[in-house]
Amino acid sequence: MSGNRLGLIGGSGLYRMPALADGQWIELDTPWGRPSDALLLGHIAGREVAFLPRHGRGHRIAPHEINYRANIAALKAAGCTEVLAISAAGGFHEDVPPGTFVLVDQYIDRTVRGGRSFFGDGIVAHVAFAHPVCSRLGTLVAGALAEEGGAHRIGGTMLVIEGTQFSTRAESLLHKGWGCDIVGMTGLPEARLAREAELCYASVAMVTDNDAWSDQEVDVGTVIATMDANVARAQALVGAVAAAHSGGGDCAVGCNHALEGAIITARDAWPAETRRRLATLSPRLFPG
Repeated sequence: MSGNRLGLIGGSGLYRMPALADGQWIELDTPWGRPSDALLLGHIAGREVAFLPRHGRGHRIAPHEINYRANIAALKAAGCTEVLAISAAGGFHEDVPPGTFVLVDQYIDRTVRGGRSFFGDGIVAHVAFAHPVCSRLGTLVAGALAEEGGAHRIGGTMLVIEGTQFSTRAESLLHKGWGCDIVGMTGLPEARLAREAELCYASVAMVTDNDAWSDQEVDVGTVIATMDANVARAQALVGAVAAAHSGGGDCAVGCNHALEGAIITARDAWPAETRRRLATLSPRLFPG
C-alpha cells in the first residue's frame, strides 16, 4: 500500500464526500483486532486518503466500545503518515458557540476505558505527550480553517469523558471551571495511540451544543442538526488539508520518531509475540 496516505477519522459526512464516490472499501485486520469498519481508500485533491468511520457505518459502536488500537493500527497498515480526526463536541464558553470548529491542541482525560496503549505484555514504553497533536499538521489545518472562513478557533483543550451519557450540570460546570474549552468522548485514547504509532495527528472538533452548564438541555436531535448543517464545511476542510499534501518524509516536530528513547524494557527481555505485534507499527524499532 501507499506510504504517504492521509488518514481521516470521522462520520458519515466524510465517507459520503463526492470526491470519494469512486473509493474502494477494503477490510483490514490488525494484531489488536478489527477496526470499527472497513477503510475507504480513494483520492481527494490528488492525495491518497484512507477514511475510517470511527463508530462504523450507521453509527453502531459506542465511544467506550471502539477498538481504538485497531483503528490506528489499520490506518498505519494502510500507509497513512498523517491522521486528521473530525468529531463532535460540546462547548463551555460563549466564544465557541455551536457551529464553531475548534483545532484541538490539548486534552484532559476523564475516561476509564481500556486499550489505551499499544505497549504492555512484556514491552514497556513511556511516550512523550506534553504536546499531544502534531504542530506541523496543525499549522496546515489552521490555514485551511482560516481560508474556509467559517467560525473557528485555533487551539483549545478538550475534556474527554467516558460517555455514553452526556455530563450532569455539576460535572459540566466543574469542567468549565477548569478552563476546558470543549468536551467530547473519543479524542482519547485516539490521540495517544496515534503518537505511539508515530503518526502525525490533528483533531478538529465541531461544537454542536453548549453542554449541560447552560440552561438548554443537550439532546441528540440538536447535535445531529448542527452536524448536518456543517457537513459541507467539514468536507471543504478535508479537501484543503489533502491539497496541502504535507505527508511523507520526516516530520519536523518528530512525530514519526516518537518512540525513539521511549522503550524502557531491555531488548533481550522482549517477548517474541509482543515484538512481532509492535513490528507492524514500527519495523524500524522491532525488526524481525
